[in-house]
Amino acid sequence: MKKVRAKVSGLVQGVWFRATTRDKARELGLHGYVRNLANGNVEFVAEGEDAKVDELVEWAKKGPPMANVQDVKVDVLEYNNEYSDFEIAY
Repeated sequence: MKKVRAKVSGLVQGVWFRATTRDKARELGLHGYVRNLANGNVEFVAEGEDAKVDELVEWAKKGPPMANVQDVKVDVLEYNNEYSDFEIAY
């Protein structure tokens, strides 16, 4: 099992990035959250099966159709089964 924090930069706010990330994460059976950051980036924390977490990170490199992702920085965190769903955080 794996847990990551990813920070996504580029044109990622106002383009349905949070909603589509949540939907993709739930589709993959992952838990965690996604939120907008004050600097215009989007951050998500995702935990679950290694391959599924990796798949979400790869998806985030493109994001939804209107997004223009420039970079995705990923930190691997200690897996601790902290979340029970995948939500949009505010």
